[in-house]
Amino acid sequence: MLRQRVFTALLLAPLAIAMILLLPTPWFALVIAVVFLGALEEWTHLAGVQKPATRMALLVPAAVSFALLWLVHGRASTLLLALGVAWWLAACLWLRHFAFGAAPTPENRALKLAAGACVVFPAWVAPVVLHRREPHGHWWVLLALLIVWAADIGAYFSGRSFGKRKLAPQISPGKTWAGAYGAMVAGVLVALAGGWLLDLRGMALLGLGALAAVTVAISIVGDLLESLMKRHAGIKDSGSIFPGHGGLLDRLDSVFAALPVFALGMQLLGL
Repeated sequence: MLRQRVFTALLLAPLAIAMILLLPTPWFALVIAVVFLGALEEWTHLAGVQKPATRMALLVPAAVSFALLWLVHGRASTLLLALGVAWWLAACLWLRHFAFGAAPTPENRALKLAAGACVVFPAWVAPVVLHRREPHGHWWVLLALLIVWAADIGAYFSGRSFGKRKLAPQISPGKTWAGAYGAMVAGVLVALAGGWLLDLRGMALLGLGALAAVTVAISIVGDLLESLMKRHAGIKDSGSIFPGHGGLLDRLDSVFAALPVFALGMQLLGL
C-alpha cells in the first residue's frame, strides 16, 4: 500500500505544482473549482444522499456559488476566510461530541450538506486570494500545500515509529499523538525553509512558523472530520479515483481545513 501511495503521489504532485505555478489566477480558480466540485460530490455521498442523480443536481447550485464567490471574494475575502476559520473551530466541538449527527435522518443529512459548504467554499477562496498576491502569490499557495503534505508525511512516519497513544480512537483509530507531533515538526520546518526562500527574516519568519503550527493543527482537524463523516456513513474511503489514496476528499480533507487558516493568518500577520 505504501508503494502504491508513493507512486500515485509522484504522479499527482507535479501536476498540482505545475497548475499552481504556471496558470494565471482565473484559470487556476476554475481548475480548483472543478476539483472541489468533485470532492463536494463525494461529501454529499457521505452526508447520506444516496442517488447519484440527486448528488449531481446538488452540484449545480454549488457551481453557481463558485462563480458568485469569484465576483465578490476580492472585496470580502477577509470575511469569507474568517467564516471558514470559525467553521473549523466549531468542527472541533463536533469531533468532541462525535456521535452528534450520526443518525441517518433528513435533519442530519441537511446539517452535513451545510457543513460541506462550510468546508469547500472558504477553502476555494483561500488559494485564490493567495494566488493573486503580489509578490510571490503562486509560491505562497505552493508553500501552503507543501506544509500540509510535509505534515502528512511526518505524521505517517512518526506515527509508525513511535505511535502508541491514540489521538482520537473513536473517530480514527490509526492516528496517534506521536503522528500529530511529527506532523507539527515537519510542517513548521517546511514553512521556515519556504519563508526564508521567500525573503522573510526575523519576526516575520517566526510569525510564519507559528502560523504553520496552527495550520498543521487545523489540518489534523480536517482529516478527523472527514474520518468522522466516513464513520457515520459506514464507508472506508470517500472514493476510489486515486489508487492507494481513495477519493478526492480523502486527499483534500487536510487541505480544506488548512488553507483558510493559512490565508487569513497571512493577512493578519501582514506577510
